[in-house]
Amino acid sequence: MQYRAPINDLKFLLFDVLAADDLQRLDRYAEATPDVMVAIMEEMGKFASEVLQPTNKVGDEQGCTYEPEKHEVTTPHGFKDAYQQFVQSGWSGLDAPVQFGGQGLPHVLKFIVDEMVCSTNMSLGMYPGLSHGAISALYSHGSQQLQETYLPPLISGQWTGTMCLTEPQCGTDLGLIRTRATPDDDGTYSVEGTKIWITGGEHDLSDNIVHLVLAKLPGAPDTTKGISLFVVPKFLPEGDERNAVFCGGLEHKMGIKGSATCVMNFEGARGWLVGEENDGMRAMFTMMNEARLMVGMQGLGLSEMAYQESLAFAQERLQSRSPAGAKNDSGPADPIIVHPDVRRMLMRQKVLNEGMRALALFTGLQLDLSVAHPNADTRQDADDLVQLLTPVVKAFLTDEGSNNANIGLQVLGGAGFTTDWPLEQLVRDGRIARIYEGTNGIQAMDLVGRKLGLAGGRLIKTLFGLLQGYLENNPDAAHSEQLRESMQALQDATDWIYSNGPQDPEQAAAAATPYLRLMALTVIAYLWSKMATTAAQKMAAGDSSALLQSKEVSARYFFEKLLPETRWLLADIKSGKESMMALSGDQWVA
Repeated sequence: MQYRAPINDLKFLLFDVLAADDLQRLDRYAEATPDVMVAIMEEMGKFASEVLQPTNKVGDEQGCTYEPEKHEVTTPHGFKDAYQQFVQSGWSGLDAPVQFGGQGLPHVLKFIVDEMVCSTNMSLGMYPGLSHGAISALYSHGSQQLQETYLPPLISGQWTGTMCLTEPQCGTDLGLIRTRATPDDDGTYSVEGTKIWITGGEHDLSDNIVHLVLAKLPGAPDTTKGISLFVVPKFLPEGDERNAVFCGGLEHKMGIKGSATCVMNFEGARGWLVGEENDGMRAMFTMMNEARLMVGMQGLGLSEMAYQESLAFAQERLQSRSPAGAKNDSGPADPIIVHPDVRRMLMRQKVLNEGMRALALFTGLQLDLSVAHPNADTRQDADDLVQLLTPVVKAFLTDEGSNNANIGLQVLGGAGFTTDWPLEQLVRDGRIARIYEGTNGIQAMDLVGRKLGLAGGRLIKTLFGLLQGYLENNPDAAHSEQLRESMQALQDATDWIYSNGPQDPEQAAAAATPYLRLMALTVIAYLWSKMATTAAQKMAAGDSSALLQSKEVSARYFFEKLLPETRWLLADIKSGKESMMALSGDQWVA
């Protein structure tokens, strides 16, 4: 089926629930009027369905091909043309800095574009997606010369970017990297080493590929405190001379086969230092946090496509009769959408998708406020929320995106298990999102081990202040009691971690994953309360659209069927580490 961008839901969220139209009052986003934002959403919706989606299955079937003698990678048929249309339409620079050729529009619009791109061709979307992180890292940490050299072609899409972190012997523990950068007399560096799992490391879509590479300088500490960041282009910007960085092969993956995942060999490649010596991790985290939010949108995008396919199939597939009696008297059987178990699956997809979209756009809006609001306290509160929710967006949206793709396959039954239908590709493509840019367990550890204690616990206090303020200012808010109970569970869990984690770090680590999920469900409960309250107010004013009616029903489903999970998440956290860590070495095998 052809993808349908969820424009009505997006407009409801942006303007009725989140008041994103207020962004136009900020100097930085004065041009981001509601009309402009809607036009961008509608145009990307068309582009995604008409240009990106037709190349998705081809990309999965053909994959990328590697020519070892030339160290070159060819992308699947249609990818190059679609990419050129993407950059020529200006999508690659949507929220990029204006002074370097970007459009300077709100980040929340970029989130929406990312969802639509990932719904229709996640593999192709990864090439410009990684460029966006490179742009942010260079803009925040690069010298003026590096910015003037690299940002305009990266923003235009003429060049693409990568992030080169992982090596064969290390993934998350980057202190173990062996790539070295030796200073040269001209102020550049000679970079040597091997990086693996590099998205877009080599391809035929752009004129140049700009690698941001973590490496260690001579004499640097052999830990993360000794890591520096370097920009290493495929072609040197002066004279287009080929640099000594080559693709050594492609990874053989279960999904996202149209995305070139490369082994990259740096053989004395010329590079330039980004930021200060031994400060590479700080610069790289600018890029990584961008990528983590983008990966969250991958989970949501695939989940939305899975829901659309599931719903269309369930409305047409005839199978058995409804337990309540025949609903399709003129046919031999009823469509499977009448069966309660199918409704259970579809409702979970629908309600979680809309809740996750609300969480993502709320976070994107906070990102915009954190950089553009004139009030310093407002900027700080927004930044607190972005830092706190970044691992939540990445982990929860990819966990549930993957789950919803699997649920969609289940709705289709045997058809879903075949390549004749798109669900099995969505299942394969979406599985990686829970792993890369830091596994979801790492996201949970970041949340509990770093974000909860940051600035004396200010970040989590900002979140609780937001939630409590909402209930105080909206005493008649929909589902307020269930929201209050979930907030109390999150508070109890936070107190338990504060009490037990300092004495025994394993306790905090054992609680991390259920704690992240508890926070995600609580924040989504806040947003579903806002959505249901807004829908009720608009209906009371005379708007009886199907979307508003569905919001009330969907909110009820969330609070009755999904939010109760917070109770056992709290019980899981409070039960501690004991049963998890108790087995000795010889007890693992009976």
